[in-house]
Amino acid sequence: MYTVKIREHIMIAHSFKDPFFGPAQKMHGATYVVDVSFITPQLNKHNVVIDIGRAHDVTKKILQQINYQNLDEHPDMLGDLTTTEYLCKYIHDKIGEELRDEFNGKLSVTLGESHVAWASYQG
Repeated sequence: MYTVKIREHIMIAHSFKDPFFGPAQKMHGATYVVDVSFITPQLNKHNVVIDIGRAHDVTKKILQQINYQNLDEHPDMLGDLTTTEYLCKYIHDKIGEELRDEFNGKLSVTLGESHVAWASYQG
């Protein structure tokens, strides 16, 4: 398998309206390190997984839509519990939609909340 990984970061605010989350029910912020991996068993006709510049541009474009946003007010997420796992899939799906005609391998999105905690989604 071949992998190209892009790293960015975002800062968001949100709250979790469920007692399960204890103090995180209150509004709080998070800064995530975002790793997006493009994975494929074969290189394309240009001997790359994906053009790194294109992968970087698309990743930035998708993240820009939620960076510095209160996710409780984001139209795509109203009423959702915007957990780290949820955000991984959200970012994964948006990047996948953007690149559906250019990349047909697997995507993996990992959000690092800190140096000791992270979550991923791969599809």
